Amino acid sequence: MKQSVSDGYPRQATRKQEKRPSLGALALLFLKFGAIGFGGGLAVVALLEQELIQRRKLMDPEEFLHGVALGQILGPAAVNTAFFLGHRRFGMLGALACAGAFLAPSVALVILLSWLYFSFHALPALQTALLGLGPVVIALISSAAWSMGRKAVRTWPAGLLVALALVLVLFKVNSLLALLGGAAAGLWAGKSTLGGRPNQDTDGGTTQPLLALGVFPLKALAIASALGGMAWTFLKVGFLFFGGGFVLVPILHQRLVVSLGWLSPREFLDGVAISNLTPGPIAVLATFAGYKMHGVLGAVVATLALFAPALVLMAILSHFYSRLKDLHQVQNLLAGLAPTVVGLILGAAALLAPGALHGLGGWVFFIGSLVLLLRYRWHPAFVLGLGALAGVVGWVR
Repeated sequence: MKQSVSDGYPRQATRKQEKRPSLGALALLFLKFGAIGFGGGLAVVALLEQELIQRRKLMDPEEFLHGVALGQILGPAAVNTAFFLGHRRFGMLGALACAGAFLAPSVALVILLSWLYFSFHALPALQTALLGLGPVVIALISSAAWSMGRKAVRTWPAGLLVALALVLVLFKVNSLLALLGGAAAGLWAGKSTLGGRPNQDTDGGTTQPLLALGVFPLKALAIASALGGMAWTFLKVGFLFFGGGFVLVPILHQRLVVSLGWLSPREFLDGVAISNLTPGPIAVLATFAGYKMHGVLGAVVATLALFAPALVLMAILSHFYSRLKDLHQVQNLLAGLAPTVVGLILGAAALLAPGALHGLGGWVFFIGSLVLLLRYRWHPAFVLGLGALAGVVGWVR
């Protein structure tokens, strides 16, 4: 029996489209991710994969892996991935809404903690709850690697790329080099060798032209010379934001403490601690420094300036993704990136595990969290809540 169609799509596909969330609903989802996304970029990527791909099926898993890979190039991977996912659904407006919603909880919390710190010169005692989150974060990253690997690793060459990326991470080689190697391997071996599936028909996403990007912090340069100078400083640092959030720590230390003297060594260390107490990227250290210099306005401007280069790059990549992803050579390149991302995620779990899994309690909670996530499909928020409770009551130290 012939399938009826609507605007060139089968009726079944149309019904699937109708179940997709509105822009507001998607932004609220990312607001939630920003509030519970403890553990860094790849832990948040694990949250996104669990909720958006496994549970809600809002994107093809292969496209999700491509977004994660592109997000590793410059800036924080989690924010960039949120930007890419929003762009795929609603164009530039969706990209800005999702990235902004994701960052909002962390920026607001850092501003609050910065006010407490600079007003009372004391760091709020929140570490006990965070101790229990460590094993859960490792479990989240491991479950994401397992889920993504089942889709991306179908042949031994793809498995070899996973292993090579894992080794590079363990030897602390910049993740950008691993991604470049995966892309080169994809171009050389081809998608068929790496076991990539043929592309399914998709709606192609939106390809709205780039906006003027006036929301970015360059307009802050006209507000005042002091505020503009601060924005320019963080903007330049943003162009060096390769390899994850912790790469920023020595760069910002050299700039803010040694060169400019904006923060004392003690304030800088406390700023790093505060940024680790928030669910967002460690890059919100810029929010802390901006607050010290110019209050709430300085915190917002510093944050936007630091993130601007990465978001502009993601805007360009996301804009051209729909046009290029079906080209043969681009498919080969992306086929090499997908297993490389899986290896990077496994490497992140391996590097973080020694600092998070302390004693028998930590390992038991890690294994239990992994079972709840993979076997019983628990929502990550509930598992994170159990982890925080375990830290408060002392089950995990």
